[in-house]
Amino acid sequence: MVTTATPAETRALLENITWQTFKTMLAEMGSNRTNRITYDHGIIEIMTPQKPHENSNRLIEVFVGVLCEELGLEVNRVGSLTLTRDDLEYGAEPDSSYYIQNELLVREKENIDLAFDPPPDLVLEVEYSRPKIDKLKLYAAMGIPEFWRFNGTTLRIYTLTNKQYSETQISPTFAPISIKEIPRFIEESKKIGQIAATRVFRSWVRLPLNE
Repeated sequence: MVTTATPAETRALLENITWQTFKTMLAEMGSNRTNRITYDHGIIEIMTPQKPHENSNRLIEVFVGVLCEELGLEVNRVGSLTLTRDDLEYGAEPDSSYYIQNELLVREKENIDLAFDPPPDLVLEVEYSRPKIDKLKLYAAMGIPEFWRFNGTTLRIYTLTNKQYSETQISPTFAPISIKEIPRFIEESKKIGQIAATRVFRSWVRLPLNE
């Protein structure tokens, strides 16, 4: 096992793990935990978040809620929902995931099965350190339309076209808002507090909507 750590998160890598062993591990570990697990053809990465990681994740989740409210979009927040595809032997637990365009299709569902249900419309990964598993390849294979990556300073937006991600400057979900500006509100929250920063963010979102 190889372990790497930053002040924001710890990542451990396990190799030569079968898909069935991975599924057994998920069942035995349960959902009452803070770490997030990714699986890609025999390799498991276990990420354990620390305070900076979770602060960023939770605050972006609040901002996504504000964006949905101001743009009149319904949302189903499914957090670190365990996403598995038996046919692909891929498994992942994003930091946050959201049903927005397909919210109505899963609104009343207690369990999501990607063999029958659509994947989340948007997933977020907070990555202060570089993951060992290629998340772009993994989430593209799962058919997730929009993927955000935040590395502590920059928010990158990827959209899926022809089963591949391309980086874009504007989120198709939240146009015309320039959501790549979100990191500056995360920084502002460290000075004025998260509630105050959320108020500032909401006011900022409303500016282009009222023009």
